Amino acid sequence: MYELEEKGYLYLLFIIPILAMLFLYGQYWKRKKQKEFGDLDLIKKLSPEKSTFKPILKIIIILLGLTFLIIALVNPKMGTKMEKVKRQGIDIVFAIDVSKSMLAEDVAPNRLEKSKQVVSQLINQLGSDRIGIIAYSGSAFPVLPMTSDYGVAKMFLQTMNPGMISSQGTSIDQAIDLAANNFFDKKDKTNKLLVIISDGEDHSDNAQNAAENAQKLGLKIVTVGVGTENGGPIPLKRNGIVESYQKDKDNQVVITKRNAAVLSAIAKSTKGGGYVDGNSTKAVLDYVKKVLDNTQKTEFEGTMMADFKSQFQWFLGFGFFLLFLDIFLSERKTKWVRKMNLFNEEKESRE
Repeated sequence: MYELEEKGYLYLLFIIPILAMLFLYGQYWKRKKQKEFGDLDLIKKLSPEKSTFKPILKIIIILLGLTFLIIALVNPKMGTKMEKVKRQGIDIVFAIDVSKSMLAEDVAPNRLEKSKQVVSQLINQLGSDRIGIIAYSGSAFPVLPMTSDYGVAKMFLQTMNPGMISSQGTSIDQAIDLAANNFFDKKDKTNKLLVIISDGEDHSDNAQNAAENAQKLGLKIVTVGVGTENGGPIPLKRNGIVESYQKDKDNQVVITKRNAAVLSAIAKSTKGGGYVDGNSTKAVLDYVKKVLDNTQKTEFEGTMMADFKSQFQWFLGFGFFLLFLDIFLSERKTKWVRKMNLFNEEKESRE
């Protein structure tokens, strides 16, 4: 098991192919100029000690050295052992609306991306809680089962999009039923929290009944409304460019609006539940923190990779060694390699 401490430095790896292309262009330009100057075979005979292979070897060593140094900046860490740990926390499931209405841009960058940002920030402030993720629109789909690995949860979170579920619409009741019946163990006494992030455009009438049934199982629901009361159109994009907007059967542009009343009614159906405006990330963080602080934590045992150790020093050492090696590597032919004539250079020079 490993983790990358400073992932942002990975973007520096784009420098490597750019340098490789510049080197190839330089070789092409040099060869072109040599042809303009004179015959290439004659030029080789005038400089018999110059190796055609050494420049390629040097650039490979330089690029490898830089790659190792960049990885050292990322600071990969390796877990050395698995151990059982006891934690205190609750079980939290995030149910995220991925219907097409969540693509409306009445909040920046759009409702779905805003929802992801909110959930990511909520995960950041958790301590020892187990979390799961559900995606829903016309039906509900389990994205991630209960886990204590927040890094994996964030990775799955970023993959969520309207194409995950073929049936369109917004059926909050199916998300509640899936969480209550499949994510939470009825025999487990751990306190349970379902966080629903949606614009509230529920196309079914069963959400409140589902919430009341969940209440009987000891499930607490917090709803987070994303979007504005005025609403906005649903853009239809290709390659990131808006081509048109979603239209109804009368060919009128659909305006989707946040329905806070539906979300509030769902939350109030469970004891200790509540509704919060999701357009303000701080408001959501403060509200959920308050809910968690007022919820009794349960001790549970879990297995996790422990004793992570930094491995940057190995990559740093290899990187500096390769760059140091390049200093002493000339572009002249090596004598013992020249005797072996691996690249048939001696025959070419005699001719």
